[in-house]
Formats: sequence, C-alpha cells, structure tokens
Amino acid sequence: MDTFTDAFRAGLHDLMRWRRDVRQFRTDPVDEALLRQCLDTFSLAPSVGLSEPWRLLRVTSSEARAKAMANFEDSNAQALAGYGGDQAKLYASLKLSGMKEAPEHLAVYCDDTTEKGAGLGVASMPEMRRYSVVGAITLMWLTARSLGLGVGWVSVLDPTRLNADLDAPEGWSLVAYLCIGWPQQNTLTPELETKGWEVRAPALHIENR
Repeated sequence: MDTFTDAFRAGLHDLMRWRRDVRQFRTDPVDEALLRQCLDTFSLAPSVGLSEPWRLLRVTSSEARAKAMANFEDSNAQALAGYGGDQAKLYASLKLSGMKEAPEHLAVYCDDTTEKGAGLGVASMPEMRRYSVVGAITLMWLTARSLGLGVGWVSVLDPTRLNADLDAPEGWSLVAYLCIGWPQQNTLTPELETKGWEVRAPALHIENR
C-alpha cells in the first residue's frame, strides 16, 4: 500500500534539491540533541550483509582540529600545483573547506575488518562496505538539511596522515571528513557551478545493453 502523499514526495524532492556541499558556515554551535538526531540516521542506512561498517570519530579538540586543518592546507597546496594558467587562478579562489568556521567536525570511517555480516556480499566486491558508508552519510546529510543544518565534505586531505593524527584504529579506512553547522546562506546552485568550475549535466545519460 502506498502511504506516501504527493506532498511528501514533492517535499522529499525539494530536500534533495536543497542539499548542498556547504563551505560557508556560521560559527554558532549546534545543539547536542540536534546533532544526535542527525547521527542517529546512520542506523537506518542499508549496508552490505547488514555489516553496518560505519565508524565515527567526532573531532572536538583544538589540537586534533589544528592537525586536520594543516593537513588540508598542505594537501590543497599540492592540488593547486597540479593546475596551471586560468584554471590555477580559479582553483586558488575556491573555498574548499569550512573547517575553520564549522562548529562540528566528523571523521567517518569504514571498518574493513568488521566480522558483522559474516562477509556476505563482499567476497567479490569488498568496496561494498565503503559504498554502504557513503549511503549512510547521504541519509545523515539529508536529515541535517531538513533541520536547517549544512554539511560540507572535505576531500582535499591525506587520509594516511589524518588517520595517524586522529589515532584511528587499524583496519579503518577514511571515507569522509565532514563539517557540520549552520550555513551562511541557502542556495539551489552548487558553489562550484556559481564560481565557474563546472556545471551540472542537463540530464542523466542511460545506455541500453
């Protein structure tokens, strides 16, 4: 039985449209209960073999955040060196991290050594565990957006260095470093599109086989 209304479906579609990778945060703190409401959605996510391989480290200390920020700055400088000409100038103008302003930092890992799920579905495709973590992040991201919060995914990082700095357990693989907080503004247009770095494809291309 279909229990979802047209209004619900339209609202869900709007929520997905309003989801943005936020880099411009206000520094206002996030209420603990509100953050917990977002993080609790991890338990609702699908996972290969019901392995639930997501592991979270909340980065709260000034020392750990400083190390993560230094990691980003070094990685960003290396990335910039890989571009030239106008593209290098454009890259240098992009704000690719909200780490300085965001009140909450979260390092999300995949436990590649988990015994939960008894290895179902990963013998031939072990990357499915990490895909499961990405799916869980997406649910959390949409929940955060529905509560007015923004999430920014920082990918310009050296994961090996971050793992050491955060003392992540052996066997955990970094999937995402997330900044969470209140966005300075809300927009339907991705910032990279606004800045002229890239544009969205007009439509999904599907091939038949």
